[in-house]
Amino acid sequence: MSLAVRYNEFGPASVLRVAEVPTPTAKPGRVRIAVRAAGLNPADYKVREGESHGPSFTFPAGVGRELAGVVDQVGEGAEGFAPGDEVFGTTVSGAMAEYAVINPGNLAHKPAALDWATAGGLALAGTTAWDSVASQHLGADDTVLVSAAAGGVGVLVCQLALRAGATVIGTAGESNHAFLRSLGVVPVAYGPGLVDRVRAAAPGGVTVVFDHHGAETIEAGIALGVPRERINTIATDPADHGVVRVGRGPANPTTLAALAALVVAGELVVPVEAVYPLTEVVAAFDRLERGHVRGKIVLAVG
Repeated sequence: MSLAVRYNEFGPASVLRVAEVPTPTAKPGRVRIAVRAAGLNPADYKVREGESHGPSFTFPAGVGRELAGVVDQVGEGAEGFAPGDEVFGTTVSGAMAEYAVINPGNLAHKPAALDWATAGGLALAGTTAWDSVASQHLGADDTVLVSAAAGGVGVLVCQLALRAGATVIGTAGESNHAFLRSLGVVPVAYGPGLVDRVRAAAPGGVTVVFDHHGAETIEAGIALGVPRERINTIATDPADHGVVRVGRGPANPTTLAALAALVVAGELVVPVEAVYPLTEVVAAFDRLERGHVRGKIVLAVG
């Protein structure tokens, strides 16, 4: 038996519990991970609240989509990893557990210099940011608006856009403005008057919007004259506004390796605001759901 986060009904973070469950085994084509860290993401609580689960969803349900840990069992036919390998990556659900069985195609080797907490919160947010930015083919002529710019995905989008040569304007609470400036981002407050503040920050106009907040950012982008095909949202249904969604796709080992290399080289900052033990998963989600998180919240496991 081993420990895993489970819930039996939709609701607030308080429905989560740490339960004893049968320790899973690596099926053919899969590897079992002894989990060391698991990142929290808004998608986790949206599913838990009943907002965005798939048709195959059943109770009791597991939680968590990104993790880091050590391979400790390799199923028949699984290739690329051996027991003892340190890895990080994504899964459909169930990362918040002592053991998780994963498709090896969703994993990459963890560099020794990448600490567990950062690795545990990198894969899903990092892949989403990487794919979103790549979809817009940014260059030096672009001025980008990023909402929730200090959040788990937003802070990576900002840095990847800057690496592509773009000028970046990021919405955030006042407490995160100095941090964003330290990365090279021009911070602006969200809320009423956003369009005027962005115009003042970018008198030459905005060419691309990356939305991680919702309708306010999309509507601001439209008001600023950004073409709808250059407004990318992962926060709401793009069809409601005629914009696009790129991100939240499957993990790509090549992308994961590239992200890890940038972090280790000091060229990409992945802020980890807090690390909670697995037994404090409710408190961890309470913190995430209050908002204004700088970077990631991570559970330490094992």
